[in-house]
Amino acid sequence: MRVYLKPPWMQRHVANRLVPLFQRSMISRLTVKGRRSGRERTVPVAVLDHEGERYLVSYRGRSDWALNLRAIPEARLTTGGRTEPITVEEVPESSRPPLLAAYRKAYGSMPTVTGVLDALPDPADHPVFRIRA
Repeated sequence: MRVYLKPPWMQRHVANRLVPLFQRSMISRLTVKGRRSGRERTVPVAVLDHEGERYLVSYRGRSDWALNLRAIPEARLTTGGRTEPITVEEVPESSRPPLLAAYRKAYGSMPTVTGVLDALPDPADHPVFRIRA
């Protein structure tokens, strides 16, 4: 079963487009290929820096971008105008709790993050990917 909390309309259509413009140091843009269509999709993401590694956390659950990365573990990450090709590897469920705690600590003050993590407390519901440049 796919567990995913869809963002409200305002976040999807307004906030997700504006946040990368105003939070350039905090928000990156992830471009992934669609697992079915092959078309590129770009979404804002907050990259977690933890113990010398970088991670992508799908805090809303099994999002389309996370499912796309599972199928094709290559993407582009744009931060502050600099774009880098990346490959990722999914973190096993058993290793996710400390990463989700670090994500909550780093980004819990952003609107919706804490509420969504509280609504989906099972680490299995949150795909996490280690970034390999």
